[in-house]
Amino acid sequence: MQTNILSICYLLGSVSFILGLKMLSHPATARKGNLVAMAGMAISILGTLFLYQPAGGQFHNYGWIIGALIIGTAIGATAARKVKMTAMPELVSIFNGMGGLCAALISIVEFGRLGADRSEMHVLSIVAGMIIGSVSFSGSMIAYGKLSGKIKDHAFTGQHIFNLVILLIIVVNSAFVIFGAGGAPVFIFCSILGLSLCYGVLFVLPIGGADMPVVISLLNSFTGIATACAGFLYDNPVMLTGGILVGSAGAILTILMCKAMNRSLKNVLIGSFGGTSASSEIALSEHGSYKEISASDAAMVMGYAHKVMIVPGYGLAVAQAQHTCHELEKALKSNGVEVKYAIHPVAGRMPGHMNVLLAEADVSYDDLLELEPANDEFASTDVVLVLGANDVVNPAAENDPSSPIYGMPILQVTKAKLVIVNKRSMRPGYAGIENGLFFMPNTSMLFGDAKEVLQQLIAQIKAL
Repeated sequence: MQTNILSICYLLGSVSFILGLKMLSHPATARKGNLVAMAGMAISILGTLFLYQPAGGQFHNYGWIIGALIIGTAIGATAARKVKMTAMPELVSIFNGMGGLCAALISIVEFGRLGADRSEMHVLSIVAGMIIGSVSFSGSMIAYGKLSGKIKDHAFTGQHIFNLVILLIIVVNSAFVIFGAGGAPVFIFCSILGLSLCYGVLFVLPIGGADMPVVISLLNSFTGIATACAGFLYDNPVMLTGGILVGSAGAILTILMCKAMNRSLKNVLIGSFGGTSASSEIALSEHGSYKEISASDAAMVMGYAHKVMIVPGYGLAVAQAQHTCHELEKALKSNGVEVKYAIHPVAGRMPGHMNVLLAEADVSYDDLLELEPANDEFASTDVVLVLGANDVVNPAAENDPSSPIYGMPILQVTKAKLVIVNKRSMRPGYAGIENGLFFMPNTSMLFGDAKEVLQQLIAQIKAL
């Protein structure tokens, strides 16, 4: 009877994950989707605790399990509630790394329990889960450090070859553990663990800032695959379903983002673009001078425009100005101005960063335009307001074959009659590449903190 009820719990959990993922595809249902998936996970955990019957007959360590659940839940809930939108990518990296670490620890525990009747498929699942989970953990920790500014890009001559050598050693040692007769030596398994952790660090360390959203998505996929391996080990349908969903969704998202950047996954992993930066003095000498515009003049042209397009970037998140931006949108619409948002697939520091930011401010999903529809709209746009975006509007991607971002699709804001760029300074963006947009004839710079500038614009527009 207990086994049947547990199977129903696992079925409910698996179905809830699928439904939750489906509901996450639209902002209107995303919150409910999260709650549905959370409910399914809670049912699965409680079912395992009270209905699962291990080989020994029952669990004997409820205190440790429940204590760990309470501590982990408290830490996770507190971190999620207090995190700023600017730090959301770092939090995602930490959570993702913890998932990879859990999968690796499961494999380590199961390796210690291997007996003489071990099957090659069982050992393969253990080794694969440990390798992928370890790479995901150490890589995610480096990604966290880079996103938070604590770790810089580092690379040395021949690093990609060195990485391939490490990967080859991991594969050879893994084959020995899986197919070797007479059991697997512990020191070889430990060497695979150490090399996997090292590979995760070296794999992420040289990757440039502009590629970090793709790397986060890829590491997320790794964690899902490692979890699926753990699900296979325990014959647990919930872990298997959840792992497959995360792994496949992360892989699909990685491919879509690479396509949006017009770069192959291989180029992302070994190209390391965005690793160098130039000074503003060099930019001035190469591009000429830029024009500034006052907040009152900017408000005047926006207030009397027919159509305004807003391009949000990381600077908007830094200033926590998403709500103020929505207020500007409403002020413009009250004057009869058509307002839309242009969202680049890799704007911000993680996949969907700008969508989440604007959804938090209750911006209508219908007003958000993806790359291609937005580019079709710019020609009929009077004013484009760029808020802290840089690399995703850099024309070097289209007209400078020597640029590291050449070939990456961008938001073609230069098609509009006037482009107003709000930045704190003329410093390069996250990819460390100067932006020729700032020096174009139809571009004017509006310097200052995004929130303060938007508040000035709102006041001026309301006074028109």
